[in-house]
Amino acid sequence: MPDGRWTPPPVLLAVDLVIFTLRESVLHVLLVERGIDPFRGALALPGGFLATGSEDIITAAHRELHEEANLDATRLHLEQLGAYGTPDRDPRGRVVSVAYLAIAPGLPEPLAGTDAAHAAWTPVSDILTHRARLAFDHEQILNDGLERARAKLEHTALATAFCARHFTINDLQKVYEAVWGVELDPRNFYRKVQAVDGFIVPMGAERRAGRGRPARLFTSGTRTALFPPLVRPTPMTAEARG
Repeated sequence: MPDGRWTPPPVLLAVDLVIFTLRESVLHVLLVERGIDPFRGALALPGGFLATGSEDIITAAHRELHEEANLDATRLHLEQLGAYGTPDRDPRGRVVSVAYLAIAPGLPEPLAGTDAAHAAWTPVSDILTHRARLAFDHEQILNDGLERARAKLEHTALATAFCARHFTINDLQKVYEAVWGVELDPRNFYRKVQAVDGFIVPMGAERRAGRGRPARLFTSGTRTALFPPLVRPTPMTAEARG
């Protein structure tokens, strides 16, 4: 500046939320139908602007989740996914969004409110195969959240949270297949799971399904970090991602 003074550009701060859950062994994400412009009628991740200058970012994330989908954020562990600030990401002006991620089982049906006309759990495959389009840059945010979720299953015992208290190896495999978007070889998966000491613990009981051999029952162990990790199959093809 000629006089040496600098005026910071006006920037609005927002939050967006990527909330994943499994419903009938299918990975779903929480989406809302926008009830206001811009992108009125389009699908989007729940989120919005900070309410006041004194509102904390994580507080805004909790509030938006409650206002737009009537979900209690205290039931979820929200972790920061990243910040998104491409200059043209929002037609209303320069908006920087802090995105949060949560992955949890047994979440209830959402109920739309405030500026959301509708809220629902949507299969992630609908977005990956472009059967559903998202407003703003929310597809990028969702993809980043999905990659984080897939990595968490590689390195942590998160998958057992989506199983019943007592489960079979096949039950656990279905969780990995739903999140990773691939079909896994049962024998290879069994071998890898058993190689991680303390990941799952045999119950000494079996479950019979149909006429086949009864399946052994397990429960989650004490280990939270998996070593060796359960590495995803590669390459991840477009068909597998769908």
